[in-house]
Amino acid sequence: MKRLALLASTFCLGLLIAGTAAAQSPATVPNFWDGKIRLDRPEPGPPRVVRFLTDDDYPPLHFAAPDGALTGFSVELARAVCERMLWTCTVQARRFDTLLDSLAEGRGDVLAAAMAVTPQIRARFSASHLYFRSPARFVTTRGSAQPELDSRELQGKRIAVISGSAHQAFLERLMPFAQRREAPSLTAAIAALRSGEVEYVFGDGVALALTLAGRNGGELAFSGGPFLESRYFGEGVSFLTRKDDPTLIRAIDYALQSLWDDGTYARLYLRFFPVSPF
Repeated sequence: MKRLALLASTFCLGLLIAGTAAAQSPATVPNFWDGKIRLDRPEPGPPRVVRFLTDDDYPPLHFAAPDGALTGFSVELARAVCERMLWTCTVQARRFDTLLDSLAEGRGDVLAAAMAVTPQIRARFSASHLYFRSPARFVTTRGSAQPELDSRELQGKRIAVISGSAHQAFLERLMPFAQRREAPSLTAAIAALRSGEVEYVFGDGVALALTLAGRNGGELAFSGGPFLESRYFGEGVSFLTRKDDPTLIRAIDYALQSLWDDGTYARLYLRFFPVSPF
């Protein structure tokens, strides 16, 4: 998973700047739960300490705050799960590329990081119900943004996309009628949009939401709705556990549904995504 090279302090500043825009246009809170499916609360069992593993440089899902404390949407959702289940929990940061091995080797009990679930990961670990997905989005100048986009409106439009990305592959396969402009980075793609070289940027919704929440993001806006094709953009993000503890994943699933039902999920989501990627 390609991660963002962003400082937590920049993200925190973005939260403040995004406040006015968020108040004018309420963020969309995604719902990953089927209201017709109800899970029974697991038996409490003996008291337990649950060790969560994450990393500290992927805002807004998990990052180190200016005071050094771990926070972020995934981290605070993990803490809410612990509170709901009356567990004693710890959250420890490790380097992102070591997380799966650390979990497999028993250095923690649950992985709470924005690692997209894949068939390979499912073969090694148990995955909770999805609690987040990173959609693909179009961004344009605020005056050109539309609630919906269709193929006619994108016909012949110049669209910047990161070279070699899943978003480029998606455009090539499903929107060949658009004029792709490959960029080496999201920063370069946004610069092309600001200069008028292109009319849209197509890319990762989380990265683009952070751009819109940034210091000069108010002149840009999402256009059209989110794209969630799993073939290109992944299944989504879950809490991961080892397969030898099935009661743990069942308890997490119950807690997640409960947190959605009582509004805790939405409150945490709006706290960390004042500009929603959805």
